[in-house]
Amino acid sequence: MAIDRKAAIAAFKERKSAPGIYAMRCAASGDVWLGQAADMATIGNRQFASLRFGGHTNRALQAAWALHGEASFSLEPLELLPKEEDRALLASQLRDALARWRAELGAPAI
Repeated sequence: MAIDRKAAIAAFKERKSAPGIYAMRCAASGDVWLGQAADMATIGNRQFASLRFGGHTNRALQAAWALHGEASFSLEPLELLPKEEDRALLASQLRDALARWRAELGAPAI
């Protein structure tokens, strides 16, 4: 089965990004880390790739990954925000939502 590369690229560019808040969970330890993303559809790949290559910026998360392994981790969307064209407003909304979730779950930010 051949994939039309141009159509796939066009479809990717046309997709709607959805900003939001997510949780990285370690089932083995019960630890949770929270993050924000301008595009929830791509954040999982970015986080897991960074962890697989050992270069994640959050040292505690990277250490837990090394100790418990990839199979123990999952990424869970917690809240999707409406798409906002104003980047400053979107950044503010993401920051506020992340602070609210951190207070609710008592979890550190990624």
